[in-house]
Amino acid sequence: MRAVVAIDGPAGSGKTTVSRAVAERLGWSHLDTGAFYRAAGLAVDRAGVELDDLGAVVEVVGSCRFDQRDGRMWLDGEDVSAEIRSEEASRAASVVSTLPGVRAVLVDAQRAWESRQTGGAVAEGRDIGTVVFPDAAVKVFLTADPTERARRRAAERGGDLDAIATAMEQRDLLDSTRVLSPLRPADDATLLDTTGCGVDEVVDRVVGLVAAAGLV
Repeated sequence: MRAVVAIDGPAGSGKTTVSRAVAERLGWSHLDTGAFYRAAGLAVDRAGVELDDLGAVVEVVGSCRFDQRDGRMWLDGEDVSAEIRSEEASRAASVVSTLPGVRAVLVDAQRAWESRQTGGAVAEGRDIGTVVFPDAAVKVFLTADPTERARRRAAERGGDLDAIATAMEQRDLLDSTRVLSPLRPADDATLLDTTGCGVDEVVDRVVGLVAAAGLV
């Protein structure tokens, strides 16, 4: 088994906040796989490639170098951490993330990232425990009540609560029913419902699982 903590879950479940806090608590590296897809979307947007030209999209992504260092996302040696949060990059990411060729390139890049780490790693996403690191030592699937998830996202980014809740419901359906890397807990994942829980409480439970696995 790899010294990897795989944290999966839908939007608003707390996986980003929790995974970063767990990594900090353990002194391990942190991997945000969603940033890879945003960087891929940015690369496609910059290349001026039409998103429906699937072959060209895969070719562009396959020609890029992706990396994360010190919590920053790098595309071909350029720090694009701020730029990948643009609406254009987000829209492109939502399309390119559905393409098998793109996912294959980025999963390889994420595994290469992990192989470069000198210690353990905490990785977050939607298919970490099932696809990216199926041999992770600890797998956690976070969830929460849909209303609370929407409130968290609204507090984080602003916007109309009802619109956010509707968008998240649609994203959940898309993620959980897609043929390629559907959002689901790994068979050996620990399910944690974060509804009404503080961040420290959830982090304590995850770190406890890491300790029980003999990694610390």
